[in-house]
Amino acid sequence: MSFLSKLFSNNQKPIDQLLEEGAVIIDVRSTAEFKSGHLKRSVNIPLDQLLDKLGKLDMSKPVITCCASGMRSGSAKRILKSKGFAEVVNGGGWSSLQKYDK
Repeated sequence: MSFLSKLFSNNQKPIDQLLEEGAVIIDVRSTAEFKSGHLKRSVNIPLDQLLDKLGKLDMSKPVITCCASGMRSGSAKRILKSKGFAEVVNGGGWSSLQKYDK
């Protein structure tokens, strides 16, 4: 594999595999947005509160972030990775993850 293909490759596991491994879905939308509709298995931690609530998260479990469109969840992913979370995936918009919400 060339340097550029390694640099731009997406080596993340599929969402369903992460969930089988005990991944936590963190919905980083506001509380009001979350109340208007969300995944049953998700936890609501608004993006502006994420740093304050890091201690409540298990760093040994994979994390899938989601929001309305994928923008805030991308920011959440960067924050979690910078704080030492090893396996973090931006799941994008919460509605795109509904097929995994069992």
